[in-house]
Amino acid sequence: MTIKNPDVIIEEVKEIFAKHLENTKSRKTPERFAILEEIYRRNDHFDAEALYIHMKNQNYRVSRATVYNTLDLLVSCDLVKKHQFGKNLAQYEKSYGFKQHDHLICEDCGKVLEFCDPRIQQIKEMMGDILKFNITTHSLNLYGNCAGACERTQ
Repeated sequence: MTIKNPDVIIEEVKEIFAKHLENTKSRKTPERFAILEEIYRRNDHFDAEALYIHMKNQNYRVSRATVYNTLDLLVSCDLVKKHQFGKNLAQYEKSYGFKQHDHLICEDCGKVLEFCDPRIQQIKEMMGDILKFNITTHSLNLYGNCAGACERTQ
């Protein structure tokens, strides 16, 4: 499997987003595309407030409302996935071109680790066959505590 150049992926998601904005009769603003690009340059889970602060620190001219509204638009066109990992705070991650994975979440520090195990796919297929159910997506979040070096702030 070849890994695409991040710049190629960014151009592809910009095209998808532009079409989505046209279809929903939403404005194509430079701020929305800057937010999209910033997300696709990241390699982590993030919350909207952290993204807003990061962009302000990078001297982007975006409002908090624009960040939140753009995240909603990106979720609606499947370019970003929204997670609720047990807290009141939603976290996001880019989703285009990335394979299905599951999460381990530390209940102390909130650290999110990703893992992929092919047995989960086998279970999905088997359960779908047994129960005559067409499974289209899944979410598996395992909660616990970091072993050893927890990132909890004191």
